[in-house]
Amino acid sequence: QSNGVAQQISFSINNDLLPEDAEYIIIRLQNPVNVTLPGANHFSIFITDNDKVADVATEAITLNYVSSFSNGPAGPNSAEIVSYDAISKRLFIANSLGAKMDIVDFTNPATPVLLSSISMTPYGNINSVAVKNGIVAVAMENSNPQLNGSVVFFDQNGTYVNQVAVGALPDMLTFNNSGTRIITANEGEPNTDYTNDPLGSISIIDISGGVAALTAANVTTLDFTAYNGQMSSLKAAGVRIFGLNASVAQDMEPEFVTVSNDDTKAWVSCQENNALVEINLLTNTITSIVPLGTKDYSLPGNAMDASDQGGVIQIANWPVKSFYMPDAIASYVVGGNTYIVTANEGDAREYNAYSEVNRLSSSAYPLDATAFPNADVIKANLGRLNITMANGDTDNDGDYDEIYSYGARSITIWDASTGLKVWDSGDDFELITSQHPQISAIFNASNANNTFKNRSDDKGPEPEGITVVTIYGKVYAFVTLERIGGCMVYDVTNPA
Repeated sequence: QSNGVAQQISFSINNDLLPEDAEYIIIRLQNPVNVTLPGANHFSIFITDNDKVADVATEAITLNYVSSFSNGPAGPNSAEIVSYDAISKRLFIANSLGAKMDIVDFTNPATPVLLSSISMTPYGNINSVAVKNGIVAVAMENSNPQLNGSVVFFDQNGTYVNQVAVGALPDMLTFNNSGTRIITANEGEPNTDYTNDPLGSISIIDISGGVAALTAANVTTLDFTAYNGQMSSLKAAGVRIFGLNASVAQDMEPEFVTVSNDDTKAWVSCQENNALVEINLLTNTITSIVPLGTKDYSLPGNAMDASDQGGVIQIANWPVKSFYMPDAIASYVVGGNTYIVTANEGDAREYNAYSEVNRLSSSAYPLDATAFPNADVIKANLGRLNITMANGDTDNDGDYDEIYSYGARSITIWDASTGLKVWDSGDDFELITSQHPQISAIFNASNANNTFKNRSDDKGPEPEGITVVTIYGKVYAFVTLERIGGCMVYDVTNPA
């Protein structure tokens, strides 16, 4: 509009009837005559597709709400990890905020009853709990988290039995299938000043002789010092090693463990490193570190809602890649081959002395003009997206040639023998929750509030937990969504 004269530009949008993600048009004025263009010379028009419908649940199995159990007021209590003992029909809950382990009678799932709460303060800080054959094992980080932690053993009544030392910050533990060993993922995170960065490690505890007689001789702790000389090749392969002045052994941070059906191998997710580690349980050795690569949000079926602003869901393709960075993982066998399923939560390194996180809009995050000729448009539309500054400057010239974010907002199935991706759920999670009759109202909300789209600029629905179960000859993956809550179930009988 100039001198009170408006000029209208009209164009029509044809309904092509093809189910597609949201699309967008960028309008920009060029070659002006006698006009000074504004600084932000672009306008984005989004077109949401009314033809793209989320997958409809087959309801081959159904989930019915039975009951809930609260172990105390929110705030001073939590129930992050829950393990069930089939012998005693009890739940054992890692109540990290309450610094205790809660024991619950689960004989009747409709009416769970709190039996007792065991203080964990004498042993450190509780991170996880697992139970098998009546043995309760608890992963305890040291009161100084950079020192070695421990696994503490109790009986079904919460009576202390024994404890052994493991690596620093044991974050998760699991029994093998035969119940003869316990494997812990010792994350080994640095302190917030990054002046003490312990080794990430995996501990293997032989409990075949019973837990009462356990000593340090029954514990084997594996670290990554043998890989310290391979930092360049690991980085080149795609393993994220970027901690402040960290060696490979310090930078690797084991998160979660799954064990093969025959108990000969274990796989460990290293979340911040975006890698899977294979363990030979026959020789107690690390056999490989496998980078997981990235998900490309510019590809069809890989769209995402990338902003917490605007109040409208826009699941669209963008020139962004994201590291899978799984938290929980599980494994199962089909046709003699093992497959690993990962819950691709994503997790950034944020410490006082070093943080990789920034907003895409930040002036400290310049985009390469050749790779992103419309950088101003990308920053305007994706400016709220949290990205990493640790990756993306491929030619080391100070600007970013690729944009990387955290987590794939999906689950992925990997071939354990090759490390190759077999299948990924794409943009299913956001598409399904955006069209759900109840959940859509809190689409990508946070666990701390019910604000619509609150987590779209972070990691979306944030799949965190996963377990794989065979029911009536079919293999199902149960996936928990950390932020909006709830459980999604996939038939993964055919990994492809």
